[in-house]
Parts: sequence; structure tokens; C-alpha cells
Amino acid sequence: MKPLFYFFSFFSILFFIACKEDSVATPKKRKYAGSVELYNSCGTTNAAAKMTSFLRKNGFDVVSTKNDLLQNYKETIIAIRNPQWEGAEALAKLLQTENILQLKNELSLIDVTVYIGKDFNKIIEQELP
Repeated sequence: MKPLFYFFSFFSILFFIACKEDSVATPKKRKYAGSVELYNSCGTTNAAAKMTSFLRKNGFDVVSTKNDLLQNYKETIIAIRNPQWEGAEALAKLLQTENILQLKNELSLIDVTVYIGKDFNKIIEQELP
């Protein structure tokens, strides 16, 4: 009776370890437009409203807009909060920026924060295919 108990205990432990390793190794990717937070960092009135409209027309979900304390950004900056979000590359291409920061935050409810720079007019007036 004891050998059978040890046999099942041994395989139960192996199964538990294998399941635990699988759950840690596989990152969860969200397949949706992404939640975007906008900060008006350029000092231009209505920049966040115009950028919100532009991003929503292009399939992104803008969930909040705010004025940044600093109002002197020359270029738009993207801060990625969820590194597994697959829309970051498309957003950077749309906003024509290489200014991308990885600011991973496990507690954040948003995928990305966009700090709108003085180049926003060039971005929102671009010709899209």
C-alpha cells in the first residue's frame, strides 16, 4: 500500500511543478485596441481633444485625457505600461515617433500613455492610406 502512495505522490508533485512552470512562462496578450491615456504636454489648447479624435478614428481606445504639469515637450512620447500589448508598434507608427519608453506597471489599468508634443499637428494632419 505504501509504494502505491509514494508513486502517486511523486507524480502529483511532478504534475504540479510542470503546470506551475507553464503558467509562468506564457505571457498573456490582450487582443483589443488598447486603452490609451493622453497627456497634453505641448501647451496648445485642445491638443488632447484633437489627438483623441485622431486615435479613435484609427481604432485606439482613448480612456482619459489630462493636462501634463510640463507643457514644453517638443516631440510626442509613448510610455508603454503593458509590454505584452501588441498594439504598441502600430501606435508608434501612427504617431510617427521613435520616442518609446517601457514603463511596466502591473497595477496599471491602461496599456499606454501618450505625452503629446508640439509635433502633434504634423501627426494628426498626415495622409493615411
